[in-house]
Amino acid sequence: MKLPNGVTGFYSAEHNKLPTIDEKQFKQKCFSIISSIGGDVLDFKEPQVTANFFDVEAKIFNKHLHILLNVHYPFMAFAIDVEYGKIIFIDEPELFKQFSPFYNVLDTKELNAPVILRLDSKKRIVQNDNEFNSDELKQIAYLKPEIIGDIIFNYWD
Repeated sequence: MKLPNGVTGFYSAEHNKLPTIDEKQFKQKCFSIISSIGGDVLDFKEPQVTANFFDVEAKIFNKHLHILLNVHYPFMAFAIDVEYGKIIFIDEPELFKQFSPFYNVLDTKELNAPVILRLDSKKRIVQNDNEFNSDELKQIAYLKPEIIGDIIFNYWD
């Protein structure tokens, strides 16, 4: 999976301003889809200083779960637990079907794939197929995320 520049939310003045997701449209889609399958939206959390994603808590199919959307790119995931620094991703086939016409819904195989970093002789990250900017590479080197999902949905500050 190739990750775009700014997916982590980090950039500097030398890099282009990052795109943002249409919050109003996302909120409307969530309420519409969740209610159409008999669920309830319990909370709608906007991205904060340390979180680079929307977090919609819902009760669907008699389960409490979270619908996550990266604030800069249309990457979506589902989780059963979202805590600072630890997200437990799940696959939810019906939600995948409902949201995939609008967003790039990621499955657990993609989200839980290991982060593989190549280092140069000075232990700096060498850019791979991703389009990370220099600020992102510094954060990744410092924080050492273990899975791709930790890069796309993070609590970095």
